[in-house]
Amino acid sequence: MVVTAFNSTNQCVMGEQLGELKVSVVQGKSLVIRDFKSSDPYVVLKLGNQTAKTKVINSCLNPVWNEHLNFSLTEPVGLLSLEVFDKDRFKTDDKMGKAFLNLQPIVSVARLSHVVNISSSKETVLRKIVPDSDNCLTRESSIICINGEVVQNVWLRLCEVESGEIELTIKLINPPPST
Repeated sequence: MVVTAFNSTNQCVMGEQLGELKVSVVQGKSLVIRDFKSSDPYVVLKLGNQTAKTKVINSCLNPVWNEHLNFSLTEPVGLLSLEVFDKDRFKTDDKMGKAFLNLQPIVSVARLSHVVNISSSKETVLRKIVPDSDNCLTRESSIICINGEVVQNVWLRLCEVESGEIELTIKLINPPPST
C-alpha cells in the first residue's frame, strides 16, 4: 500500500505503508523543575508529519502516563522524536527536554520475524540495541517477540536539559514481509 502525505512545505511525499506503530508513553523519571517547586509535564511525540500528545500530569517530576498513541509507519523509516513540556496557564509552555529513537532496528527485526514466522508464546529476544548516536537510550534495550508481536521497551535520556528520562514501549503491528 502506498500512502500520500505532505511535508512541512506542502510537497507531496509518497511512502510504502509499513504498518502501525503503537507507542506507549509509560512514565518519566527525574524530570526538571520548571515551576516554583515542580512541573506539569506532558509529552509530544512526532513521527514524520504526524504528532500526538499525552495528557498533562500536574505537579509531578516522576509522572506515570501509561498512554497509548498510534502512528502510521511508512518508508522511509525515520526517527521517532519526543519533547517534554511543562504546561503553563498564562505563558508559553516551558521546554523540559527532548529525545529521539531510530526506528530502523525494530522495523528490520519485524520484517525478519515475519519472514521466519516467529510466533512463540514465550518471550524471544530478537536483537539488542545499545546506546549510541542513533538514539538517546540510557541503557541497552531488547527488541523481543511475544505472542507474534515485535516489541521494544526503551528508556530515553532527555537532551538539552539537566536531567530526565522517559520510558516508552513500542510495538510494530502488521509489518509487511521482507522483500
